[in-house]
Amino acid sequence: MSMCLLWLGLLRISLSALWQAVDTQAAVTIDHVKLTVLPANNVESGTNVVLRCEANVSQSLPQPLIYSFSILQDNQVMYSKNISTSVVERTLSPARVSNSGRYQCRVHIHDKRKTSNSLSLTVTGFQVPMLKVKSDIVFEGDNIIATCSAPEETGGLMFFFYEDNLEVNKETSSTNSATTTLTMQKLTDIYLHCTYMVIMHPNAGVSNKSNTVKVIVRDLDVITPQISISPKENVVEGDRVQIACTVQYPSDLELYLTKGNTLLRKSHTTFTYSFVVKAEDSGDYVCKAEKGSVQKRAAYPLNVAELFSKPILRMSPDPVFEGERFTLTCSCTVKSSLKIGKADIKYVLLKDGRQIAAVAKYDDTASLATNGNYYCMAMAKEVKKTSSSLDLKAKVPVSAPVLRALDKVIVGKPFRVSCEAENGTFPITYSLLKNHAAMTYRTVVEAAERAIFNITSISFPEEIYSFTCEAYNHGPSFSRKSESLRAPVIVPVSRPVLELMEETVTEGSDLTLICRVKQGTYPITFTWYHNRIMLHLSTQEVGGEGRHIIRAIERNQRGDYYCEATNSALETKKSYPARLGVSLALWKKALIGVFCILLLVAIAIVLAVFFKKMSHPRRKKQATELSVKPSRPKSGDPMRVSLTLDIEDNTALNGTPCVMGRNVWSEHVSGSDSDDHTDEESELVQPQEVDPSIDDSVKKSIEPEYSVQHTEVQVSTPGVSEQAEGAALEYAQLNNSEQEPA
Repeated sequence: MSMCLLWLGLLRISLSALWQAVDTQAAVTIDHVKLTVLPANNVESGTNVVLRCEANVSQSLPQPLIYSFSILQDNQVMYSKNISTSVVERTLSPARVSNSGRYQCRVHIHDKRKTSNSLSLTVTGFQVPMLKVKSDIVFEGDNIIATCSAPEETGGLMFFFYEDNLEVNKETSSTNSATTTLTMQKLTDIYLHCTYMVIMHPNAGVSNKSNTVKVIVRDLDVITPQISISPKENVVEGDRVQIACTVQYPSDLELYLTKGNTLLRKSHTTFTYSFVVKAEDSGDYVCKAEKGSVQKRAAYPLNVAELFSKPILRMSPDPVFEGERFTLTCSCTVKSSLKIGKADIKYVLLKDGRQIAAVAKYDDTASLATNGNYYCMAMAKEVKKTSSSLDLKAKVPVSAPVLRALDKVIVGKPFRVSCEAENGTFPITYSLLKNHAAMTYRTVVEAAERAIFNITSISFPEEIYSFTCEAYNHGPSFSRKSESLRAPVIVPVSRPVLELMEETVTEGSDLTLICRVKQGTYPITFTWYHNRIMLHLSTQEVGGEGRHIIRAIERNQRGDYYCEATNSALETKKSYPARLGVSLALWKKALIGVFCILLLVAIAIVLAVFFKKMSHPRRKKQATELSVKPSRPKSGDPMRVSLTLDIEDNTALNGTPCVMGRNVWSEHVSGSDSDDHTDEESELVQPQEVDPSIDDSVKKSIEPEYSVQHTEVQVSTPGVSEQAEGAALEYAQLNNSEQEPA
């Protein structure tokens, strides 16, 4: 138990100490940081400048604090220090242009930081630089080593070097001095000086000129070489010539012997160059002496006469074809007859770098094995001359060409053919022949080309066999001919003829359309049209006709029919149109006949009735018209009509007695049935008196057979009020004979 209490006490003490430490840290605060530049912000170069930084801090603890100061120039730390006082100073002694910039002071105490205000320091003026050279006396071409320095300047500097007031070089240095190497190309004395500038402050300008150094440049004529050739004159190929190159300067130089751009010899002292000359060795020989960048030279011409000419290798015949004999001849001309004769010249023939014969003339048969690169060599008195190379490649005689058609061959249409030989060296000339007569030709010079000919047309298929071609490349067998042109010939179709099995067919039956052509290459495609609308398309592999069957033809399928024929010639021909009629089916015809008969019967009945009603036959007696007169102008009332029928003797017209009854109401009223019907009551009409003068004999002849009937007809109109009842119509009496005039 006591141990637990002890541990609790220690824990309390530790927590109290930790809390006190945290409270101590929190008790420090930086009130203000001030930066001061002394003696001023703008000073001359060489002035001692003091940067003073002071921190004002508030704290609650009695023990001194540790201040961490940092002085920054253009945001870069240039000085830092940890001290227990609140003030720090940095002295720039002396201040230079490189010290110019903006300065700040930063203070760090525990976890507190604060930065001062920003101040600008400007240092003007440069130190005068100093120029030194390694040696002020040099020879032409020697290098001058010059050093320019500004001992009291700091920072990165750029130095400029001048030769006779002209800038010749510049060097960058992180220190206060720079060294450069200058090469002297002049023979006159030169004057050197230098300046510098601060890289970080280019606006500050350039320093004043340094001291001027005079450099004396001396001539190097002492190294000029001398050249001599022996023998000097009458030098002929095969002679040995010696060229001496001498110089008086003791050492430290390089000596060269050149001819054109060819370096023959190099040495550091005098030397002699010896060689057997040839004609191509003629020219200027130069001896050169170099020391540093200075070069002196001496030249001497050498003329070498030819001992014999350059050999020439010839081939005969040229060109040569495989299987032919050829001859290679190597020859040259003697130029210095005092030195050698023609027999003194020896020849060697070489092929692809290997010697094949030691003769001037060589024969062989051309073949693939003899192809190669040939040249010959002529030798006399240690002089060897080589001819130009001759590339021998035996030509291959042209083989029999093959004539092919490149396009479809269609009678009457142009097409192209090609003539090509499988073997043969170019150029090859091809000729197109028709019936063994040349039509045109074409020369092919490379494998990428082809001999293609245009043929206008042929009139019939067998004409294609009249074409052949011929190939020629000047070989020993001369020209070679091809076989006759073989190619399928397409004959365009002729105008087709459309045949109808019947010009008029019965509705419902089948119709066969036949389209025939007289000529044309198979397969032939036939197309049928009805009134310009396509019906069917078929292709016939054989036979000159095509058939199309129309099943169960209908009336709307009558009209104009035609067909078209085409084949691989892609030339479509159209037939003349044929008109087809479609008659009705038998049952329709029978039905129409029955209908027509019935219609005619009906028309006959109607006409008979009509003519009977409209006819007025001659009568010996006319019936007296029955007139009806309404008694009252009221419509819809019932009317009573008295009708008297008069029977006449009509035997004179039709041989049989005829009873003629006329309903006055039906003739007079029915025409205006309801709309024109008047509502007036009929008025009684008195019958006319019979003329007493009528022949009694007529009366007597009629009366025995017929009697006059008096009929009273009651006609009632529906919907009419019953006020009209009782109105009476008197009968009109029909007169049986015409009244005689008074």
